[in-house]
Amino acid sequence: MASLALYGTDVEIILQRDLNTLIKANELANEPRDISWLKEQIKANIFDLYGILTIDDKKYCFGCVQAKTSIRDRVTRDREPSIHAMQSFFWSVVFVLDGDFLRLPKFVSMINGGSEEFHENGWHGMYVLSVKETDKRIYPLTMDFEIFKCHALQAAEQWQKRRQWFDSKWIADDSAK
Repeated sequence: MASLALYGTDVEIILQRDLNTLIKANELANEPRDISWLKEQIKANIFDLYGILTIDDKKYCFGCVQAKTSIRDRVTRDREPSIHAMQSFFWSVVFVLDGDFLRLPKFVSMINGGSEEFHENGWHGMYVLSVKETDKRIYPLTMDFEIFKCHALQAAEQWQKRRQWFDSKWIADDSAK
């Protein structure tokens, strides 16, 4: 669905195996340090999907996506790799089907940061099919994926033009919809 929402743009979402194929075929135009980091993520099976930006027929990986039923049981396993992706100046987001865990403040702060336990945000954004309202970096996801599309395009532009400032503090502009 994310790829369908992005159809007709220079951004697409691909599977991990497809990223691996691009790397092995030498068709990914990222810098060597990025490719080395991405290979580590593939080897460890960290992210499920990747954001790809095409510029002048060259493909660049700009984003890492986790897709989960829930993040409740895997706090460290999911959050820490996302933080590392943001530290490496990649867009890092998560899709979640079951948002029931968001009733607990601990999980909201795990995403948004700002608590004693979780000082910093764990992702640039979380897209949840079962919530209705935005809460800082937590966004309701409808079947048209429109909010995700808007954010993905903003993230691709940020990565392309201002990557040195594309850290964990970056947040998509909802007024740009």
